[in-house]
Amino acid sequence: MRILAIGDVVGKPGRQAVARLLPQLRRERGYDFVVCNGENAAGGNGLTRTIAEELRDAGCDVITNGNHVWDQRQFLEEIKELDYCVRPLNLDAAAPGRGWVVCKGVLVVNAIGRVFMAEVDNPYRAVERLLDGIDAEAPRIRVLDWHAEATSEKIAMGFFLDGRVSAVVGTHTHVPTADARVLPSGTAFICDVGMVGPRDSVLGLSPDEIVGRFRDGVPRRFHVAEGPVQFNAVEIDVDDATGRARSITRVDRLVTEA
Repeated sequence: MRILAIGDVVGKPGRQAVARLLPQLRRERGYDFVVCNGENAAGGNGLTRTIAEELRDAGCDVITNGNHVWDQRQFLEEIKELDYCVRPLNLDAAAPGRGWVVCKGVLVVNAIGRVFMAEVDNPYRAVERLLDGIDAEAPRIRVLDWHAEATSEKIAMGFFLDGRVSAVVGTHTHVPTADARVLPSGTAFICDVGMVGPRDSVLGLSPDEIVGRFRDGVPRRFHVAEGPVQFNAVEIDVDDATGRARSITRVDRLVTEA
């Protein structure tokens, strides 16, 4: 199976880039399955049903989330009816939605880190409980969207799950890393895929506003930046019979026009 995992989609520019590039990439590369992180797709903060449907129509099979999952309050209700959207597995048990889904023969799990982030349930134990508890007939092909800040926490999860999942794909920082590799027991890993958002920005947001906040500490309303959009993703080739990854490679493009 050939899988494409797309980094955090930021605002309207990111959505437009996905809509423009993904159909072409699916045709050219023959992707069997596409997962993308949509937690910043609604104006840079959160996700909505309408935007989730937009990403689905563009070719995303499953949409994952992260620490901004509830920034758009209506999504607390909307996620309940969107079986292709998942929220972090290790949020409070009372949180709506679910932290994993099976789609097209792929188990997709979403988990969120704790280092430099809000306190949540232990992600290692949460993922371990899920994998220990799933039916023996569960898909061999398993992908974790690992939404975390610290590189140490991310890399450790890769080794923790090496051989138990097909891929541990890091999201959240919006900064693409150069460490894509297959770990010793067959799990594809990368610290961070990156983002689909304006290149000339601070993590997709207007530089002037972010720089001003750092310089003087005065609160500002942040806006999604403009200009060329970087499209960051990874292609993962997985052995259908074993669920082990054969390869993981970066897929990076630049969209200069909407």
